[in-house]
Amino acid sequence: MNLKKTFIPLVNPLSKDNPVIVQVLGICSALAVTAKMEPALVMTISVTAVLALANVVISLLRNTIPSSIRIIVQLVVVAALVVVVDQVLKAWNYEISKALSVFIGLIITNCIIMGRLEAFALNNRPWPAFLDGIGNGLGYGIILIIVSFFRELFGSGTLFGCQIFPDWWYEAGYQNNGMMILPPMALIVVACIIWAHRSINKDLQE
Repeated sequence: MNLKKTFIPLVNPLSKDNPVIVQVLGICSALAVTAKMEPALVMTISVTAVLALANVVISLLRNTIPSSIRIIVQLVVVAALVVVVDQVLKAWNYEISKALSVFIGLIITNCIIMGRLEAFALNNRPWPAFLDGIGNGLGYGIILIIVSFFRELFGSGTLFGCQIFPDWWYEAGYQNNGMMILPPMALIVVACIIWAHRSINKDLQE
């Protein structure tokens, strides 16, 4: 029973308390980086790493941070981690770094990260805070991956840049749906996911 309770911060954000489709946080980046699966996956890894590490750092400092400057401290910690992630990404895959452009920097003000620091890390020990960071990062990433899967597949006919539909489909008249790679379609796909999720989870219905 205690083990189950310990892992609640890791498991709940994956579905029951998902930051994107339940709390409706982090929508901006979910719309902006999901035209292709590779940038969506890299953004998932980046946000998860920053959130988990920031949660741990703030949890360790929670008893020494004056409440009057806690937001400033949180921003400094997150900003430092984002700079590290950005530099690593530029060294590892510069093309993806260019594709994500400003959105890596905007992780600093991602409402999921600031929300978890304020609501969880400041009130819990490092291990639960770390699990909460991983859980919310993965919950955020699951939605990004699902949205990017449908947008890239039907918008470009590829997944991770590899052609999925055979050439004879196109020769027979099939065409990629260019609307799928436009930002409004990301919002529509997210809305469909929210509808499906709430249809399954009746307790989330108002």
